[in-house]
Amino acid sequence: MFLTSLLVLFFVFFMDQSESCNDSDSVAPSMTHLKAFSEKQSLVVTWSGRHTNGENDVYEIQISRTETQSIIYSMNVSVSVTAEHDWTWVSDLPLECVDHSVRIRYFCNQSVPSPWSNWTTNKGVKLTAGLRIFPSNRVLQEGKSATFCCVAPEGVNIRSITFRNNRYPTTSIGATVKAITINNLTIPTQLIKSLLLTCTEASGKSESTWNYVSFPPQKLLNLSCGTSDLKTVVCTWNSERKRDPFDRNKQTYTLHIKNSDRGLISCEKSSCRFPAVPQLQEYNISVMVKDKLGEEMESYSFNISDRVLPELEWHRVIPGVTNVRISWRVMGNLTQMKLICQVSAAPGNVTQQVDCDSSSDVCKAEVEHLHPSMLHSIAVRCSTNEKLWGNWMKPKYFKTYPLVSLDLWRKINPPSASQIRHVTLLWNTHISDKAVNIHSYRLQWSQKDQTWTKMKDGRHNQLEVTIGPEKCDFTVEAVLEMSFSAAAHITVPPVAQTDALVVKRQLKSTPADGFRLSWDEDKAATCGYTVEWCILGSAVPCILKWIKLPKGNNSLFLSSRNFTAGVRYSFNIYGCTENGHKVLEVQTGYSQELKHVQPPSLIQPVWTTSSSVTLEWLFSEEDPAHPAFIVGYRVTVQRGGSEEVQSTNLSIADPLQKSVTIEGLQPDQEYVCSVSALTKEGPGLPVSVTFRTRPDYPSQLAKFLPPVLLLLGCTALLWPRRKKIKTGLKEMFAYPSGMNIKIPEFESFLDETIQRLQCQRMEECSGCEIQILNVGAPDSPNQACSPGPPSNPSSTSPSCVSVQRGYCPQSAVLLEGKPTCQQMACIINQSYFSIKEESF
Repeated sequence: MFLTSLLVLFFVFFMDQSESCNDSDSVAPSMTHLKAFSEKQSLVVTWSGRHTNGENDVYEIQISRTETQSIIYSMNVSVSVTAEHDWTWVSDLPLECVDHSVRIRYFCNQSVPSPWSNWTTNKGVKLTAGLRIFPSNRVLQEGKSATFCCVAPEGVNIRSITFRNNRYPTTSIGATVKAITINNLTIPTQLIKSLLLTCTEASGKSESTWNYVSFPPQKLLNLSCGTSDLKTVVCTWNSERKRDPFDRNKQTYTLHIKNSDRGLISCEKSSCRFPAVPQLQEYNISVMVKDKLGEEMESYSFNISDRVLPELEWHRVIPGVTNVRISWRVMGNLTQMKLICQVSAAPGNVTQQVDCDSSSDVCKAEVEHLHPSMLHSIAVRCSTNEKLWGNWMKPKYFKTYPLVSLDLWRKINPPSASQIRHVTLLWNTHISDKAVNIHSYRLQWSQKDQTWTKMKDGRHNQLEVTIGPEKCDFTVEAVLEMSFSAAAHITVPPVAQTDALVVKRQLKSTPADGFRLSWDEDKAATCGYTVEWCILGSAVPCILKWIKLPKGNNSLFLSSRNFTAGVRYSFNIYGCTENGHKVLEVQTGYSQELKHVQPPSLIQPVWTTSSSVTLEWLFSEEDPAHPAFIVGYRVTVQRGGSEEVQSTNLSIADPLQKSVTIEGLQPDQEYVCSVSALTKEGPGLPVSVTFRTRPDYPSQLAKFLPPVLLLLGCTALLWPRRKKIKTGLKEMFAYPSGMNIKIPEFESFLDETIQRLQCQRMEECSGCEIQILNVGAPDSPNQACSPGPPSNPSSTSPSCVSVQRGYCPQSAVLLEGKPTCQQMACIINQSYFSIKEESF
């Protein structure tokens, strides 16, 4: 019975289903469109609805791949009853790789299928040459898998596919297509976020392409909106993840006011600005971000009156030394609201809160306790309810003014006959920041109840003023951009005031590292001391320098790096009193003395005798141009023409002595004398003069007179017998009988005889010295000179050369004037000669 009931129910149900499906339900569905989206690798299938009375229609969709139409996907789709249906399928393989076909059929009452529709195909790429890789130049999603295919012409074998230079196993898809699959794509770390794919065929030819990896839109964080003037609304947000600047996945942002009829508003990457909707207080908005990998949306609601963020602009910033005064304007019409503002200064993070009356044009504040001459920044923000603060203004940078001080000095020219004085005011500006601009200087001076004022450009630091003989007070102050510095004062004493005797001192020993000055303390110097000098030395014109010292400090060290070696510097030391400055001492010295002094000027002709010479010269030992102090002179005497130089040096310790007489010279000899100035470092450049001593005529007469007298005596004695001598000579020199003597031989014989008859002829002795063994009287009257080797000119051991026959040395001239041995020869008869020695 139970089985019978089941059969009856099944029959009734089947008959009901059959009766509900009519002939039109057995017709295949009609596809109206098949659209491919290569970027998303998707197919969109569109077909017409069946206009049934059911709630949902059921369709079966199949997708095949390649020319063989291998089924790769099949799915039943339930759609609502509409005139037209859309269905999207996403392929794991790029659509360009192979053909993709789609067909569809309808299920009547979700059970009885209709016939299949015809296959509708989306064609893949067909090649006749070369290779193609898909996808190409496409943005792929990070963390997903991707399938890449290589398409070749018919008959070409694909050998390999490499991904990022790594070879992967391939899968054949059709006759001319091979593919690889990469799991978990990652974003490259290099600058360009790209992936390289290379396809190589059997012949070795290859093709490459690039793809890119990115991530889809992220959820928007901290979405917030506000207005600064109730006219424009600004919304801002942050992204959960920052994108690389070279990311190829470009994004678009749009904002939609849901409770208004306005369309989509295009936005920036992290903000959006749009006009406020009139009379709208409550806003309900949404922000959407889209890119090639998807989209993300965030919603937000707010009351515009509660979201007022005052926007400010700077009006003025006036810095001081330790403070700054600022003012700013509030943008927009916020006069009906009370504003409270915060002012923050850095460094130090000094923050203070002030009330701002927005009905006025500007708001003002003053910040104190800042550091002088330092770069600061200051910023302001305001609020209408002390809960929602507006943005900080862009910081304003400024420098507080330095503590400017002036170091004032003066240079006074001697008064003229009319007691008119020319005063040069000089000043140095000391500031903590050299970049501070001095606009100008204001100078004021008063004399005899009269006052004068003059402005000087900030680039100058001196002024020449003409004053009378009376006391004169000067005041100089620097004009900065917005204020004056502390004034500097100086007093020029009257002409009638006479200074005490000025002490002058030479700095004989100067250390290598600089000048060490010291002076006696002056009780009248109630306001300290001033040391003045010229950086180019004592010569004028020069650049004046000075240093002021407080009372009680009577010493000063000046480093040598500020001075030039070989230049004389004079330091004037002043004592400061209420009536002006008076000179106490003048100290002169060199940072380093040099010996290259110019030579003196010799007075010529020099005065000479047979044994001395007197030299005189001109020289200005106090000339400040000298590279050192002159301490004396050096005189050098050297015998001229001698191969072995023997010189005598004479030092003169008094620089005022400019003449000297040198004794002990040899008569009728040539000498070279030089004179140079001496410094602590040594002699300077010399000046030389060459002269000859006068002959010693009495000594020469003593040499020649005895031989002459002897000759005359012999002649007088032999004169009566002249005929007999003549006859004897003829017999002696007559030609012997039978001898043939040529005339030239006879003339040669006569010349030789005449030369032998010359009893005395003055000749120079070469290679010989004759000296006296004992300057005093000899022990024996018959003591004779003993032969010895020739001595060195500089040797002090005496020696004498023995007199030889036929040898007549000339007396040697020595610097010491030593006596010499002499000799004389005379004729005794026709063939013999005798020698007579004389000792002087």
